[in-house]
Amino acid sequence: MNQVDDKDADRQSHRGGHGWMMIVCCIPMLVLAVVLVATGVASAGFLLVALGCTAMMAMMMRGMGGMTRGDR
Repeated sequence: MNQVDDKDADRQSHRGGHGWMMIVCCIPMLVLAVVLVATGVASAGFLLVALGCTAMMAMMMRGMGGMTRGDR
């Protein structure tokens, strides 16, 4: 393996870490949305908005998956 292959292998091994961290950051919002809907403070639409936000974050992170500091 040459140096370029080593860099590509290293990028792929660490590729999903940041994306999963960003999705984990959505968990408190989802928990709060479930609690508010369960207690009747907010409507079920609020839960749909929270799920939509998490889905958009996942799509954004997936779309940016090939972008690293070295690619700029």
